[in-house]
Amino acid sequence: MTLAKTLVGALTLAVGGPVFAQSSVTLYGLLDEGINYVNNVQTAQAGAPHGRTGGTLFQVSTGLMQASRWGMRGTEDLGNHYQAIFVLEDGFDVGTGKFQQGGTFFGRQSYVGITSPYGSITLGRQYDSIVDSIGPMQAGTLAGGAYADHPGDIDNVADSQRINNAVKYTSPTYGGVTVTGLYSFGGVAGTFGKDSIYSIGARFVMGPVALAAGYMHIDNPNQSFYGNNTNSSTTANNLGAVSGVQVNPIYGGFASAGRMQIFAGAAQYTIGSLIAGIGYSNIRFQDLNDPASGTLSLTNPFGYKGNAAFNNYNVYAGYWVSPVLQLGLAYNYLRGGAIDGKDSAAYQTLNAAIDYFLSKRTDVYIAAAYMKASGVDSTGQASVPYLVTLTPSNTSNQVVARIGIRHKF
Repeated sequence: MTLAKTLVGALTLAVGGPVFAQSSVTLYGLLDEGINYVNNVQTAQAGAPHGRTGGTLFQVSTGLMQASRWGMRGTEDLGNHYQAIFVLEDGFDVGTGKFQQGGTFFGRQSYVGITSPYGSITLGRQYDSIVDSIGPMQAGTLAGGAYADHPGDIDNVADSQRINNAVKYTSPTYGGVTVTGLYSFGGVAGTFGKDSIYSIGARFVMGPVALAAGYMHIDNPNQSFYGNNTNSSTTANNLGAVSGVQVNPIYGGFASAGRMQIFAGAAQYTIGSLIAGIGYSNIRFQDLNDPASGTLSLTNPFGYKGNAAFNNYNVYAGYWVSPVLQLGLAYNYLRGGAIDGKDSAAYQTLNAAIDYFLSKRTDVYIAAAYMKASGVDSTGQASVPYLVTLTPSNTSNQVVARIGIRHKF
């Protein structure tokens, strides 16, 4: 009913004559750059097992605490508590200037819509409902940025992937509850649901307590979800290379899934200067060996059939020592991926961070993480650590330390 009221109200305003409205456009952004030490990363080497070896790495890299970006957001007052809104947001690498999000301009967000007393409706490239509901309640925001993300951001809680061609409704907050729902049109003639995505989510905040849950269903994820960027392929594996230097060994071997489902939940409690939380997610790559995923020799070189499931558990805490100094600590456990007689894999991650704010807009930080992997990964090889923003290790352990600076404008 509220969705219908929003649409009717917007149409009434559109045909009701000229309106002399207040409008504003804001330019904003964030730069995050740092120096990393990584004890082991994969590097190509002809004749070595799997065509690679490992070595220590020192590097300058972008976007740990938050991904670097710039954008524009605008509003226009339409009267009667209605507003037209838009967001255009581009992700980029501070060190090289190149686009992030697979080379996509405005790849982080690009949408337009209407807000009203009954909620908002937006259309374009957007975050899914899991990100909207649970994203603010995760270790990455308090305890180490991307190193604290769930391995490979397998459940997309850290919004590694955006949704194209999406319509989203977000409710007002009633009694501490906000709900949201999204539908992405696949755009395939004759089959309404093909390559479509839908998600729902809810968040409850009351005093020191915050609870959230979300669900997402993805048809043909290799194309609709992981393959919706400028540099994506309509035939190859968009989840990541499965031979040589790996891109995503945790679930890159499951690109042939016909469907993908994600359920996630989180709880957070604030006690004075301490913020503590827990989270759980279940991720399923279903109906593997689907020809719609692309060329099966590329999307399913291992011939998997059936379903592969993962369960992820995490706990985290952030503590404000003073108004300008925050400490963070998190632990994550991911297990799953067993299929067709292949054993499952397990990934344990411990990370910590110290964040010092020089001003409201500028902070410096030190972050470190340790990941241990065991079992057999999605490529049929011995599991190796894969921390978001890093190249996977060539051994069962990986250690990273970083010192960085973040500036918001």
